[in-house]
Amino acid sequence: MPIVKQKLQIIHNIVCKNICTMSQEATVVHWFRLDLRLHDNLALRNAINEAENRKQKLRPVYVIDPEIKSRAGENRIRFLIQSLQNLDQNLRKINTRLYVVKSNNIDCLTTLFEKWNVRFVTMQVDIDQDVRKQEEIVEDYCNEKDIFIVKRVQHTVYDFNSVLKKNNGSIPMTYQKFLSLVNDIQVKEVIHITKQVPNECKAPDFDSEDFSIPTLCELGIEESTLTECKYPGGETEGLKRLDTYMAKKQWVCSFEKPNSSPNSIEPSTTVLSPYISHGCLSAKLFYHKLKEVESGMKHTMPPVSLMGQLMWREFYYTAGAGTKNFDKMVGNAVCTQIPWGKNEAHLKAWAGGKTGYPFVDAIMRQLKQEGWIHHLARHMVACFLTRGDLWVSWEEGAKVFEYLLLDYDWSLNAGNWMWLSASAFFYKYFRVYSPVAFGKKTDKTGLYIRKYVPELKKYPTEFIYEPWKAPKSVQRTAGCIIGEGYPNRIVDHDTIHKENLQKMSLAYKSNKEKKALKRPRTSVV
Repeated sequence: MPIVKQKLQIIHNIVCKNICTMSQEATVVHWFRLDLRLHDNLALRNAINEAENRKQKLRPVYVIDPEIKSRAGENRIRFLIQSLQNLDQNLRKINTRLYVVKSNNIDCLTTLFEKWNVRFVTMQVDIDQDVRKQEEIVEDYCNEKDIFIVKRVQHTVYDFNSVLKKNNGSIPMTYQKFLSLVNDIQVKEVIHITKQVPNECKAPDFDSEDFSIPTLCELGIEESTLTECKYPGGETEGLKRLDTYMAKKQWVCSFEKPNSSPNSIEPSTTVLSPYISHGCLSAKLFYHKLKEVESGMKHTMPPVSLMGQLMWREFYYTAGAGTKNFDKMVGNAVCTQIPWGKNEAHLKAWAGGKTGYPFVDAIMRQLKQEGWIHHLARHMVACFLTRGDLWVSWEEGAKVFEYLLLDYDWSLNAGNWMWLSASAFFYKYFRVYSPVAFGKKTDKTGLYIRKYVPELKKYPTEFIYEPWKAPKSVQRTAGCIIGEGYPNRIVDHDTIHKENLQKMSLAYKSNKEKKALKRPRTSVV
C-alpha cells in the first residue's frame, strides 16, 4: 500500500475511534482506595455532583489485586472484603453500586476509562509509596486524554502538605512541634452523603465484565480455617463502634494511654484504628466527636489522651509526607543509620511467637490470630526485635506488621518502628522494655499468656513469665517441658540488652561524626 494511503488509513482509524468514543455516554469515576465510606467523602460527593450536573454515568470503582494474599494476612483481607461489601450496600442505598476491578496491574483502570469514556475522576490524596506509584500512572493517562481530576485530602484531620508549608517545608521532628503547628488550624465539619443518585446517572449493574466483590475463597482463603472475627470491617461497624465509645464520656475524658493494659484479655482501648486505616471511619469525624465529648468537661491532654493518640497519627502522616524513603533506613534523612545484624532464625522465632519469652510470644500469637495488638504491646515486641534483644533491623519487623496488622498504615508503621528502634524521633535508646517485668505490671497472674501460649497455662504464677526457672518437677506437673513443649530462650535478655546498648552508643557516635563532617565549614579571613 502506498505511503499516502497508509497515512490516510491511520487517520481514518483514529477519527472513527474518536467518533465511537464521543458517541458513548460520558462517565464520572470515583476511585476508592483508603476512603471506604460515604461520610466525610468530599471526593465522592464531587463525583456525584458532576455526574448529576452533566447528566453522565457514575461509577464508583475499587481495584483489588487477585494475588493480595501474598502481601496481606488473612485477617486483613477478610476485614477489607467485609468493608467493600458494606460499602457496596451503602452505595446501593443512594442508587449506585461499587465496581470492583480485579487486577494486579493498574493499567486496567486506564483501559476501563477508555471503554467507559471517562471524562472526570475523583480520588483522595495518599502518601503510601505503592499507592502513589499507581496514582502517577493514572494521572499521566488522564492528563494525556484531557480527563479532569479532583483530589481531596480526606484520610487525615489536617492537610499534611499545608502543615509542612507552615513549617517552611521541613518536617516537625517532635510531637510538640507538630501540635504547635496545627494548634490554630480550624477543622471543617464532615459531610454525610445521603442524596440519591438520579436514575439517569446510574450505570448498568452488569457490564460484559464481572465487577462483583470477590469472595475470600476466590482470593485463596478458606474462611472456615479463620479464627473468630472480633472486628468486622465496614463503615457501618466503624460508626457503631465510634458511637459506643463516645457514649462513655467519663471514660473518654479520663483515658490515659500509659495506664491502659497491653495484655488485657479484652482491649483496653477503642480498636478504632482498623476502621480509620481502611477509611471506613473518618479521622476528621473522630476528631469532632472527641471535641464534643471533651467540651465543658475536665479531660486528659495529649499525648496520653485519645485526642493525643489521634494526633500521633497526624504527626506520622506529616513526617511520612515530607520524608523521602520514610519506610527505609538507607536514604531516609530522619533515620539514624544503625548496622543491624541479620539472623533469619531469630526473626522467624519472633514472628512465630517462639522466642522462649512468654509475654513476647503471647503478643505475636495474638497478632497472628486476631490481627490486632495493643499499642504498648507493639512497643514491647518492636523493642525486643531491634535494640533490646535480637538486633534485627526495624525494616524486617515492619514487614511482618504490614502483613499481619488489621490497622496497617504505611506512615504509622514506619514511624513507630523507627521510634521503637530509637532510629528517629526517640533517642533514649537506653530505655529498654523488659520481656519479663513489663507484662507483670498489668497482668501479674499471666492470664494473657495462658490464653495465647496455652502450653504454659498450667504453670504456677511465679514461673509464668520465666518458665525456664521452673524446676523440672514443676514443668512435668504443668505438662510442658521447656525445650520440648515450649522453646528455650533464644537470647538471655539480662546479658544481650547490655551488649546492644553498647552497639547503639557506637552507632549514635558514628552518625554524629558523619554529620559533623558533612557540615559546611566557614573560614575566617
